[in-house]
Amino acid sequence: MLLLILSIARGLDYYTGTVYEGYFADHPFGAVCSGGRYDNLASSEKFKLPGVGVSIGVTRMLGYLFSKSLLKANKKSPTLVLISLPDEASRPRAFTIAAALRSRGIPCDIHAKPDKYGKQIRAAERRGIPYIWFFDSKDEGKHEIKDIRSGEQFAADLETWMPPFLDSEMRVEVVKP
Repeated sequence: MLLLILSIARGLDYYTGTVYEGYFADHPFGAVCSGGRYDNLASSEKFKLPGVGVSIGVTRMLGYLFSKSLLKANKKSPTLVLISLPDEASRPRAFTIAAALRSRGIPCDIHAKPDKYGKQIRAAERRGIPYIWFFDSKDEGKHEIKDIRSGEQFAADLETWMPPFLDSEMRVEVVKP
C-alpha cells in the first residue's frame, strides 16, 4: 500500500503550494516519491504557468520489490571481472586494466587489497563475479583470466578479450505472486 502524507514541511524554499511524499506502508527506507506545486514552473514574458513536479525513487522502489521477492535478478552482480591485486605497488596497473575493460563496456572491479589469490578467488565467488583477471605486475603483456564457474584458466589479450554474451546479460524478472 502506498501512503501519501500531506503534512510534510520540506522543500519550502522552492515549492509554492502543496508538498507531498509517498511511502510504502511496510517499507522502512523512507519516501519512494515526493514533489510539490510550483507557481512558476514554466513562464515567458506573457505567461506564468504553474505546475506540479514529482520525483520517483527508483532505487527505493526496486529495494522494496526485491525485499518482497516480487523481482528476481538472473545473477548476483552486474560485475563480470574482478581484477586481482598481487601487491600494493600493482594498484596503478590494476586501474589501467580496469579502464581498458570498462572502455569496451565490460563491468569490472578491482580487489580491495592484496591478498593470496585463493582469497581473491573466493571473494569473486561470494560476490557472484564469474571471472578473475590475473596480471604479472612485472610483465605488462601477460594476462590470464580464470572462469571461476568452470575452473578453466587461459591467457587473454587486454585489448580484445570479451566475455560471452550470456555472461554480460543482466535481467530482472517479475515474480508471479
